[in-house]
Amino acid sequence: MSDNRVNSPRVITMGCRLNTLESEMIGAGLTENGINDAIIINTCAVTTEAERRARQTIRKLRRDNPEARLIVTGCAAQISPETFADMEEVDRVVGNAEKLDPRILTGDGPTVEVSDIMEPGALEVPMISGFQERTRAFVQIQQGCDHRCTFCIIPYARGPNRSIESDRIIRQVRTMVENGHAEVVLTGVDISSYDFCGLTLGSLAAMILEQVPELKRLRLSSLDPAAIDDDIYRLLADEDRFMPHLHLSLQAADDMVLKRMKRRHSRTDAMDVIERARKARPDVVFGVDLIAGFPTETDDMFNNTLSAIEDMMLTYLHVFPYSARPGTAAAKMPSVPGNVVRDRAARLRDAGQAAQMAYFKTCVGTEAEVLIEAGRKGHSRHFAPVKLTFDAPVGTITRARIQSIDETALLAGAAT
Repeated sequence: MSDNRVNSPRVITMGCRLNTLESEMIGAGLTENGINDAIIINTCAVTTEAERRARQTIRKLRRDNPEARLIVTGCAAQISPETFADMEEVDRVVGNAEKLDPRILTGDGPTVEVSDIMEPGALEVPMISGFQERTRAFVQIQQGCDHRCTFCIIPYARGPNRSIESDRIIRQVRTMVENGHAEVVLTGVDISSYDFCGLTLGSLAAMILEQVPELKRLRLSSLDPAAIDDDIYRLLADEDRFMPHLHLSLQAADDMVLKRMKRRHSRTDAMDVIERARKARPDVVFGVDLIAGFPTETDDMFNNTLSAIEDMMLTYLHVFPYSARPGTAAAKMPSVPGNVVRDRAARLRDAGQAAQMAYFKTCVGTEAEVLIEAGRKGHSRHFAPVKLTFDAPVGTITRARIQSIDETALLAGAAT
């Protein structure tokens, strides 16, 4: 889960990349319609802690902006509208299905305007021209999820899987490129399930690269290891503009834990995905999401996940201590003591830091193409953070030589 960020003076984002993108859409809609008398809080519901932070943020915003109209939307608002409607600081609560329409979002409708997100319907998202102060652009390709992992509430906040038509996606990518974005990230709730008129995620990515030749980099957000199609491997092998960095929604690497999570892959399945990707592109690197201390997880089960960091040669870890989410099946399972959960999360993070440092060391003495994002900082093709010793224009892709590392990044000078 990302930190809260202010995308504009009126939109506060909490949570995932998709929320970040939707906040850009909300902000653009407010600007186009001349709406400037409201503060929108776009909430996250992935954990109970996310909801607590949302309430804390709302209270602070009210203290700092006593005259503003505060409107709460996003996943937490969709799942628990009454929680926010009961807060004296909140003027209005709007659901995920309504939030991208500025007339509904800031209108004079009921205090709570949250429809049934599970109702089927066409997915319509507004086009935007780009991202303020960003060089990497996110483009939404689908919404929702049809799976029911036992730890996850998000399908009930986002609804069923619906894919955006490919022509509209390509137009959005082209607009981003024309407005100066060198890299595009395809995002959504479950992008591995993209399916529009027979197009898979991999075939969509191939179509984008073919029809938008000016796009310098295409990257994918989180992938389900159970649903990676053949075209993704072909792109890794054949398309230099398809970035050699995949992030997998692994969650665990013990088969019993995965079964109790209702994940659709096994440890062997995940290993096969990684081996096949490395066969296609030997330099590909992997990030993963991991949950520490899932209910019923024993020491042996945890050690299977811990050992996967080395066995699978993982590079980037997002580690989440398990937190019971009301409304999910896992919340009813026998829990792991909190101190054990915290210890396991710390051990995973330590192992992840060691793995990242090991990868960073292999980069010293090589050259990297760095997308300059802010000041002298950016990311390589393999998504390694890079700090430069020289100035380069934001938004450009600059070649640099990796000279050393620190605990967070590659340190690079000008390429010779």
